[in-house]
Amino acid sequence: MLHYQPNKALSETTATALPPPGGSGRKLHVLLVQTQAENAGAQEISRLLGAGLTARGHRVTNLFFFRKSDSFDEPPDTIYCASSRPGSPLALLRMLWTLGRHIRTTRPDAVLTFQHFGNVIGAGVARLVCRAPVIANQVSSALAMSWPVRTADIFMGSLGFFDLITLNSLDMQREYSHYPKAYRSRMVHVPHGFDDKALTLPKEAARRKFNLPPDRVLLGCAARLHPHKRLDAAIRLLPDQPSWHLALAGQGADESRLRQLADDLKVADRLHLLGEITPHQMAEFLACLDVFVFPTQAETFGLAAVEAANAGVPSVVTDLPVLREVLSYEGKPTALFVDASDHTKLSAAVSMLLSDQQLSDELRRNAKGLKLRYSVDAMVEEYVQILGQVI
Repeated sequence: MLHYQPNKALSETTATALPPPGGSGRKLHVLLVQTQAENAGAQEISRLLGAGLTARGHRVTNLFFFRKSDSFDEPPDTIYCASSRPGSPLALLRMLWTLGRHIRTTRPDAVLTFQHFGNVIGAGVARLVCRAPVIANQVSSALAMSWPVRTADIFMGSLGFFDLITLNSLDMQREYSHYPKAYRSRMVHVPHGFDDKALTLPKEAARRKFNLPPDRVLLGCAARLHPHKRLDAAIRLLPDQPSWHLALAGQGADESRLRQLADDLKVADRLHLLGEITPHQMAEFLACLDVFVFPTQAETFGLAAVEAANAGVPSVVTDLPVLREVLSYEGKPTALFVDASDHTKLSAAVSMLLSDQQLSDELRRNAKGLKLRYSVDAMVEEYVQILGQVI
C-alpha cells in the first residue's frame, strides 16, 4: 500500500523523510519509457531525471518506442523498439513485441512511463512481462488525448496498472479533479526541474550561429510545430510590423501549414524555421531573441517558457492558469500574460516589452527565482523518495 496523501506535493508530505543525495540506500535499475525520441519537453525532463538518478548511483535505461528525429540528443543507455513510427498494423505488432522483449530482458526494478501513449502502452506491456512497479508521468493535457486514449488512461489508472501517477503542476491536478477517486488516490504533484539555459553569448554572436539577421527585432519560440502550439498566431504578428522577424526552433507535422501561411501573408522572408535543436543549443537560441512568444493553446507546465524567462528573455505567453502558476516567483509574474487568440492584444503585448525597458527588467528580476523554485535536484530527490516507497 502506498503511503501518500492524494493530490499533495511530496514536499508538503514527506520532505523530512528525503534521503541525502547519493545516500546509501539500495541502488536500483530504473527503466524510463517514452513514445518517441525527439528534443522536446518530456524528453528533456526524462533526460534530466535519468542523469540525476545515475549521479546518485542508480542504473538508468532509456527506452523509446521509435526515433522521430535524426537530431535527437540521446542520453546514455538508450534502446529503441522501432526505427520509425509504425506505419501498419503488422509494424505496430512488431514494435509491441520488441517493447515487451526489451522490458523483460532489461529486468528493471521500476518502470517510469512518460506521455499519454507511453503511459498507456508502456504500462500495459510492462504489466504483462514483469513485476516491477509502474510510475506514470502524466505530462499530457486531456486536450491532447483522443477519447480512446483518455478512456484507457482512466481505466488503467483506476484499476492500478499505474502504482503512482505524477503530475507536474497544481493546475493539472485541478484538470484531473473529476477523475475517479481510485485514479486520484494515486496522483502526486512533482514539479519539473529544468536546466539553467541562461544567456551565454552576445546577441550578435548567437545570431551568427543560426544565420539570423543581426540588426532586426527578433521574436522567437521553441516548440513542436503542432496546431496546439498555435504558432500561426506568432506568424500573424509579422505583417503589422515590417521590422519584426520570427525564429521558430522545433519540428513537427504543422510545418507545411505554417510555411503556407507565411507565404500567404507575404512574410516568408522574415520567418526563420530552424528545425529541431538540441538541449545544449537552447541557451544560444534564447540569446538570439528580443522577445519569446508562446501562444500555446494548452500546456501542463510550459517548460520552454520557463527556460526562456529564467534565461532573461522577456516573454509574452498565453494567459492560461497553468502558465500563471509556473511563471511566477513569490507571487510575482515572470512573463506578460495575454489572450494570444486576440491578435491585437498579442501584438500590443510584444510591442510593450520591446518599448518598456522598465517592465522587461522587472520580469527578468522576478524570473531569477525560477531556478530555485524548479530545481533539478529537488525533482530528482522527489523521485528517489517515490522509488523508495513503491519498491
